[in-house]
Amino acid sequence: MKIEQLGRHILAEFYNCDKELLNDHKLIEKFMIEAAEESKATVVTSNFHLFNPWGVSGVVVIQESHLTIHTWPEYGYAAVDFFTCGDEVNPWVAFQYMKDKLKAEVSETTEVPRGIVDKIKLYSKEDINPTSFKATV
Repeated sequence: MKIEQLGRHILAEFYNCDKELLNDHKLIEKFMIEAAEESKATVVTSNFHLFNPWGVSGVVVIQESHLTIHTWPEYGYAAVDFFTCGDEVNPWVAFQYMKDKLKAEVSETTEVPRGIVDKIKLYSKEDINPTSFKATV
């Protein structure tokens, strides 16, 4: 079965990560930008915040969508989203990069197709024909 979609969204759970690293918002931001670049995404901007007493949340906006992270250093846990559109960017490259950088001992992922073309056509009030999509099997 072939699914036509506009984007790919990987939801990643990283367990048993380096706890000190998970509380370093500057380093987390650097790694997230590098993950985007490694996956061939075009970085537009980024915004990261260090919470008190701990934890980091941040987003890297890419031309092809976004990467986000939320960390819980006290648990050695991070939740990361890798949402990309188009055929040029591979979100799995960004996933592997972050898994390595966070020193995650365990990870779980779910990939969600975004912008399923058949549903866009079904629910649209106009006659549309998307010209660019990612086909997956």
